[in-house]
Amino acid sequence: MMQATWRDSPPRPLPGPKGLRAWLRVLRRMLPAVMVLLIGVITLLPLRGAERLIHGMRRPWTGPHVQLVCRLVLICFGIRWSREGRPMRGPGAVVANHSSWLDILVMNAAMPVFFVAKSEVAGWPGINILTRVTNTHFVVRDPRLARQQAAEFATRVRAGHRLLFFPEGTSSDGLRVLPFKATLFQGFLAEDLPKDLAIQPMTAIYRAPAGEDPRFYAWWADMDLGSHLLNVLAVKRQGSVVVCLRDPLPILGETRKSLSSKAEVAVRSEQVLK
Repeated sequence: MMQATWRDSPPRPLPGPKGLRAWLRVLRRMLPAVMVLLIGVITLLPLRGAERLIHGMRRPWTGPHVQLVCRLVLICFGIRWSREGRPMRGPGAVVANHSSWLDILVMNAAMPVFFVAKSEVAGWPGINILTRVTNTHFVVRDPRLARQQAAEFATRVRAGHRLLFFPEGTSSDGLRVLPFKATLFQGFLAEDLPKDLAIQPMTAIYRAPAGEDPRFYAWWADMDLGSHLLNVLAVKRQGSVVVCLRDPLPILGETRKSLSSKAEVAVRSEQVLK
């Protein structure tokens, strides 16, 4: 869930497409990606309807469907993608570092997940399409709704949904992992959640295209989404991203602070090693 914007590092300049060839690259990558998203949404609706009749709240079909769509969009963009480690099998949630709007595609490509985000994100142009396709779980930052939202979270976990949280609270420049907010982990300790619940740490590591700023794929502070998207699509040769999945952390016997600390160490160690 994103909160205050991180501003410790000034955003890099976004030159955007320069020249006819750059704009042709944008079109060559964007148009197929848009078609994939449209077809993905159109086919998702009847699939979800049939899934609801047979499986209720569970998502055994549409989760992998969204995963495939996200992988295809990354292919259209030309961004090379790989995964290290295996997705967890038991009940649980995922916590990850956050550095870009591309995380929606990259992390869903790694495993079927459902993002948790602040309610304002639902109205962001462009991003709102991705959040609807990926069935994002929106929350309102209001203490009066904390109990209700915790119950909604528990319901989705019991239904087998892999909810993905960003404990940093905002996106960074991709060169670091910001301190985790321990308060987020209190929701994992609710009594009505499965006793064998576990938290799987995930780290997305972006490698910039050759000759570009190491922060090329990062999107933070007041960077304009449209300008950033065009900048990514216009680059001559794309970079890559690797998603590292660590062993799940059992919550039994943990406190929110100890769980937060262990998850942060796991996410940060992968980021540093790469």
